[in-house]
Parts: sequence; structure tokens; C-alpha cells
Amino acid sequence: MPDRSVTHATFTLERVYPVAPGRAFDAWADPKVKSHWFARNADGYELDFRPGGIERNHASIDGKHISWESVYREIVTGQRIVYTSVLAEDGTVATVSLTTVEFFPAGGATRLVLVEAGAYLDGREQPTWREQGTSDQLDALGPELSAQVHK
Repeated sequence: MPDRSVTHATFTLERVYPVAPGRAFDAWADPKVKSHWFARNADGYELDFRPGGIERNHASIDGKHISWESVYREIVTGQRIVYTSVLAEDGTVATVSLTTVEFFPAGGATRLVLVEAGAYLDGREQPTWREQGTSDQLDALGPELSAQVHK
């Protein structure tokens, strides 16, 4: 029997974006916009943004099939998103997590605060990898929102 382990970790990421909270929130709710900054593979991406709705993404990375699925647990328009997620590698669960995303007014901008708590199973994914990947996604959201300001 292989060694089994669980690593628990929580991280918090904050960003300030040059748009009102409603516009930042909309970038999470619109599948076409979100696929630009969130999904590596837009062809394998789907989003049903409502409480109980499912978001999925599939990709091949370094010869492994990676699938990610989230269920939206609570959505407060313009203010908060809460979802649970499962990341699997070649069909085996690697991580299970709970994420909250909050949107706060900051002058004419938005302060976004994302908190994720995860259970990382059997060393398939490391907490630092998840934090970096999520940070990269939030960084990619910035230019998407800035482009909307200049339209």
C-alpha cells in the first residue's frame, strides 16, 4: 500500500484592481471573460455561475491529465463568492479546498481578498504550487480589468 498523507494549508491573497467592485465581480461571473484570465485551456473550460453551479477545467500538463471542478456554495452579487473545489491528476484526487473571494470598495477601485484552505493529498500537489498558481491567475485578472477601463 502506498504511503498516504494529508497536508493542510491556508493562504490569503490580496489585489487592488482599477475598477469598481461590481466590474471586478463580473469578471468572475462571465464565462468568456473568466476563461481569458483563469483557464489554461479555454476549450476544456465551462462555468455555471450560480449557487450550486459547477465550474470545470481540464488540461494536459507535463503529460498528466489535470481536471479541476468547483461547486459554487454562495454568491452575493458584487461582494462575495464561496466555492469548494477538487483538483485531480490522472483521475486521482490531489487537493480538496474551500475558497472565499471578497470584493471591497477602495476609492474608485476594488480590493479583492481571496482566502483558500486546502487538504493536499499524498504529495500530488504542494500548497506553494497552488498559492503560486492562484496568484498568477489574479495577476492575469489585472490586465483583463485594465483593458475594460480603456474601452
